[in-house]
Amino acid sequence: MRTKIPNNMNPNYRQSFKSLTIAVLFFLGLSLTASAQFATLSPHAKVSLVTFGPGEELYSGFGHSTIWISDPMLGLDNAYSYGTFSFESGNFYIKFLRGTLPYKISVEPMALLIPFYRSENRSVSEQVLNLSQAQKQKLYNYLETNYLPQNRLYQYKFFYDNCATRLVDALKAASGDSLIYTGYTKEKLSFRQWIDRYAFKQNPWADFGMDLAIGAQADEIATAEQATFLPDNLATAFADAKIKTASGIMPLVVAKHDLFTAEPIIYKGIFTPTVTFWTLAVLVLTLTYWQTKKEIVNFTLDKILFSVVGLAGWILVVLWAIRNDGTTQWNYDILWAFPLWMPLIFFFSEKKKPYWFQFLLIFYGFLLLCATGNVLKHNYVVIPIILTLIIRVYYINNSLSKIPEKG
Repeated sequence: MRTKIPNNMNPNYRQSFKSLTIAVLFFLGLSLTASAQFATLSPHAKVSLVTFGPGEELYSGFGHSTIWISDPMLGLDNAYSYGTFSFESGNFYIKFLRGTLPYKISVEPMALLIPFYRSENRSVSEQVLNLSQAQKQKLYNYLETNYLPQNRLYQYKFFYDNCATRLVDALKAASGDSLIYTGYTKEKLSFRQWIDRYAFKQNPWADFGMDLAIGAQADEIATAEQATFLPDNLATAFADAKIKTASGIMPLVVAKHDLFTAEPIIYKGIFTPTVTFWTLAVLVLTLTYWQTKKEIVNFTLDKILFSVVGLAGWILVVLWAIRNDGTTQWNYDILWAFPLWMPLIFFFSEKKKPYWFQFLLIFYGFLLLCATGNVLKHNYVVIPIILTLIIRVYYINNSLSKIPEKG
């Protein structure tokens, strides 16, 4: 806002007013600058990477990472986390689906976090970092600057910009050229394979849903640095990293402490996607054999089955269109989850068939053939799905000669 000086003001008063305004702005600037200054860490300050193990909820199934800065001389106990979001955010689910849900950095006392994660049966491990006093201070200033209200929010990207990757950025900013960091080099996997390693055994239905939603981008092989989007991989990368000190090149991690070890998470359900879809395939095969043997023409099952397939396809189309981070684009599940089955499946019945329906079956049969090239995507779970669809396409095709044609 600009301050307007009246034109009819006495020149002496006018000059005094200008001087007073300048002085007020000057001291206001000093005040704002002072408010942006941060505490000076003592030589007793400690900086650690803390890794929390996976939880049972989908959003916690891959673990979590924080930077913990503690200083007993200042009474400082700050755990900096870049993984905080709010369910109360307006249009939460729309933002979540589009990938525009704002995440923010938060600060909590580690003394409160450890009991919380223990209560969720999530492991907690600490890696004390070998940083100089200047590097600790620079890291602390960096994190506190990010924690300023105007800097807290950021657009979270699961693969490329999350609670783990942001900590690497912070460490690099504090350490500069003294850091020798190569990322996670133990093995090379695609992003999807990394996800499967956590979700397939712990929560197979969540794994199936994620595999169904994400597209070809997830099948790219993650680089050594990209692989640290997972907190466990980040902890391994920190353990392998080196740092240049006055005494020479030293390990970045000087000590590791297991603060809590959780019980392994084991999925206890019986009806996993594999069991469910293979059971469905066997039942459909049995019913189809019976209908074919008895020469029964009934498409009730097909209308239900292909309606579900079509709806699944439309969901993939919507995710492809609205997601802004590219993770749901080029999703080849759309080959078998053909969107146009909804509503085309309702255009024929036991009493009528459109002339174009035969061509639709031929085209869809070709799509199913192409879809077999993508069976590894779901840990083979998609195989019984494709088999079920092939069985019913075969049945419909064999039944078409018994249905009167209608244009």
